Amino acid sequence: MNSFEPIAAISTPYGKGGIAVIRMSGENAVQLASKIFIPANGKSLTSCSGGSAVYGYVIKDGVRIDDAVATVFYAPRSYTGEDTVEISCHGGIILTQNVLTSALESGFRLALGGEFTKRAFLNGKISLSKAEAVIGLIEAESDEQLKLSSAITSGVLSDKVDSICNNITDVLASVYAYIDYPDEDLTDIAPCELICRVSGICDSVKELCDSYKVGRAVNEGIKTAIIGKPNAGKSSVLNRILGYERAIVTDIPGTTRDTVEESVTVGRVTLRLCDTAGIRSTDDFVERLGIDRSISKLKESDLVLAVFDSSRPLDEEDNYILKMLESLDSEIICIVNKSDISDYDHVFPYDTLAVSSVSGEGFDYLSDKISALFVDEKLDYNITAVLANSRQHASSLKAYSYLKLALESLKDGFTQDIAGMDLELALSSLREIDGRGVNEEITDRIFSRFCVGK
Repeated sequence: MNSFEPIAAISTPYGKGGIAVIRMSGENAVQLASKIFIPANGKSLTSCSGGSAVYGYVIKDGVRIDDAVATVFYAPRSYTGEDTVEISCHGGIILTQNVLTSALESGFRLALGGEFTKRAFLNGKISLSKAEAVIGLIEAESDEQLKLSSAITSGVLSDKVDSICNNITDVLASVYAYIDYPDEDLTDIAPCELICRVSGICDSVKELCDSYKVGRAVNEGIKTAIIGKPNAGKSSVLNRILGYERAIVTDIPGTTRDTVEESVTVGRVTLRLCDTAGIRSTDDFVERLGIDRSISKLKESDLVLAVFDSSRPLDEEDNYILKMLESLDSEIICIVNKSDISDYDHVFPYDTLAVSSVSGEGFDYLSDKISALFVDEKLDYNITAVLANSRQHASSLKAYSYLKLALESLKDGFTQDIAGMDLELALSSLREIDGRGVNEEITDRIFSRFCVGK
């Protein structure tokens, strides 16, 4: 365990409330806190046992300013792994600031954003993936994101990564034991067995990489473009999904001339919606700019909701849009709008759903359909490890690429030590997920996302 200079911060949100919490942690934290908190039983705060709470009074400049409760933790059995004191006082804005000021005057330094959790990471109390999941808990915008973050903080992802790393380490130990001690009676791994074991590890990492599709959909949101020809009902579809009128809707083609972007939780996923300008041939310069931006957004999207008007037959503009869809790698759903006034008889080569933006018919099914494309309804985050962000995904992809190189080397008949070098690089890449071998710049960037006091 490392011992850092003592820090203090308000850990509860700014504003009036029933209580506020001032957290203090670091070297001699209990002794310093005893200067500003006097237990009502007359004993010193330093006499309290770890994990205990005591009622008493907060002192500032020798004057009692509030009744409070202090909770004492001793290293390493605390959130940060250091001596820690948390004072729960009444939640007045001026009062809370005065308690913090008193703590700073007693010898604490004001904590930086995320510094408590960073110390927990540096002291080995939590892994980097768990620390990132704490951010997810704080910033959760949906129940699904909360479930995923909670599962990661419980160690599901860390356990999976550790298991894969242990398998790689076992293979490396066997390979290098034979190479380093050729005169000892150590059994070499047969090439076919080594290929089988590395192949199994490769499959496990590939499965981990693929899980990011779910993690991204839940945590970061799905880039979703709503496209169609002018006046097909794109803005009406956007408004219905959002549940309020965000975009202007008229009968005049070309009303939407720029992209309209919003976020919304739909089923188990979050959509980063983008309502685009109607795609058609036009000489209007401003509308053309909007169409060009629409096409650009279309190419960047993970999901495309292609809107068609069931009250009108398909025309050249509709067929042009269908042609554009053929070149995309995105998930695609064709939405046939205005089902309240007309039945459609078009057959589309993609998932298709008839809806009415006026009555709302079909939109519940749309929510289910979108969720099913990105999250298996049987998926349990407490059992299945899911990558939650792009940093974790990049480390997993890097590990997967090294594992494939190792596998190719073995299949091509190269000696085991050649494959061993790639296996070592794969191991190092996987360990980055939990912060082992990650440079200080990356960790600083991660913890800078935390609020002060966490």
